[in-house]
Amino acid sequence: MADPYPPSALLLLPPPPAFSFDPVKDAFEPSLADVYTKLSDKLNESNDTAILDIALAIPGLLSSCQPRAKVFAQLQHYLSSVYTLIGAVCATRNIELDSPGGIDTRVVFVDQATKPAERTPFGPILDLQSLADCDRRWDHVYYLGNTAGKNVADSFISHVGAQAKDGRAASLQAITSHPDWTTADPLLIPNDQPSTPYYSVVVGGTFDHLHVGHKLLLTAVALALEPGREGRLTIGVTGDALLTNKKYAEVLESWEERWQSTASFLTAIMDFSPGEKSLQIERGFSPDPNGQTPLKNVLTRIQPNLAFKFVEISEMFGPTITEENLGAIVVSKETRSGGALINDERAKKGWKALAVFEVDVLQSGEATDTESFESKISSTDIRRRRAHRAKV
Repeated sequence: MADPYPPSALLLLPPPPAFSFDPVKDAFEPSLADVYTKLSDKLNESNDTAILDIALAIPGLLSSCQPRAKVFAQLQHYLSSVYTLIGAVCATRNIELDSPGGIDTRVVFVDQATKPAERTPFGPILDLQSLADCDRRWDHVYYLGNTAGKNVADSFISHVGAQAKDGRAASLQAITSHPDWTTADPLLIPNDQPSTPYYSVVVGGTFDHLHVGHKLLLTAVALALEPGREGRLTIGVTGDALLTNKKYAEVLESWEERWQSTASFLTAIMDFSPGEKSLQIERGFSPDPNGQTPLKNVLTRIQPNLAFKFVEISEMFGPTITEENLGAIVVSKETRSGGALINDERAKKGWKALAVFEVDVLQSGEATDTESFESKISSTDIRRRRAHRAKV
């Protein structure tokens, strides 16, 4: 009988030599190539989508990220390096990522050695114990075969509960890796400037056919949100009416599909609490800044202290000029001017400016096959391929 579940794996990565692209590539390229090839082979040309959770171990992470704003710049840079490397590896080997027959990747950060008081199941920054205790079903737990990789694997297994230990230990598999390297000490250096914790963070986008570029942006939004009390991510999702002139509009996902895929990804990188999940969904309407038909919104409560609010947007400002009680906004370096324009509009209303967090963009130039890499981070190209398949 065929397995009713698509392949699913966890990859444990030890601390890199540094967070920039070249040292990350030198350390992890053979391992990522090995894992993506294995998962792609397991799909055996089916239309299933494999799941790959990647946990990036960083020493002293949880004690350094209070508030998270102090380490945001470094962590998003590391995240960008990893997602760029993933795109380059898969482009070179013609491995699909987020399309049918591809691999759905989610990247989080873990503290390998944590004090009990620092434990948190609230990603994308969490402790190794919470990762080991979560109820996710992984067919394999991959680790690097060098000393640093084995240390992370040993720590992971030591945290697994007795009931699950035999199964998780049996799933462990060493993979190709470079010999040991020297890691900067300290690897993570918190910003010494005064930082404010933000419990309400906003971002906007189309989020059509979610891909690694979207995942980088959404993970950065989650990085900017401070855990510990009522937290909310507000995600402006472009309304269907604004997308009618897009190329290959016939295979555009609906607003409903786009907010749901975004919610699914955010839940996957943020909620590692064990036990059954009871998702609460409230639907409503938000005012349209242009005074037109009210815009749809959906509030999803993931944990008692974590909620996502998805708001339909009809122009560039979205909820940033209709909701006063927002604390920060995340923008890509390509759209940094948008943050300034938004704060100008908020100033006109007498509202407090939003803190602006900038995220690197994926560097397609780092790939041997640039065209293939760019096709993996382009919603237009993903739609083109799907439209072509629909005609075949």
